[in-house]
Amino acid sequence: MKGSGRNERKVELEYQVNTSPGVLFKRLSTPSGLSEWFANDVNLAGNVFTFMWDGDSKKAELVDKKENKFVRFRWISDKNDAQRHFAFKVTRDELTGEVSLTVTEEINEEEDIDEVISLWNYQIGELKRLIGA
Repeated sequence: MKGSGRNERKVELEYQVNTSPGVLFKRLSTPSGLSEWFANDVNLAGNVFTFMWDGDSKKAELVDKKENKFVRFRWISDKNDAQRHFAFKVTRDELTGEVSLTVTEEINEEEDIDEVISLWNYQIGELKRLIGA
């Protein structure tokens, strides 16, 4: 049953990544870095990233970023009401020096949370394998 209005939910996942914030941030914020693990190919025009996977593509606008700290995107959809975001946040523990990556994605009511989590777990696994973390 479909609800009325924009009933969106948020998925937030945290991963330990054994690398420096700078190395990690490059993989999260540049077309070349994102194309290594997130999509087959990534193009950038202005502040709009186009992500391509096996004949499918999706656009996202870079909304905000702070070097080596976070990057936030807004999915660009054909639907006027879709203003969903996804973000990557990089933090380093002051005491241990451990680096963590927090992924946050807003999803709509039709999306299966378990599928979204599974997809992110796979994608971040690819990222960690790529950087040897």
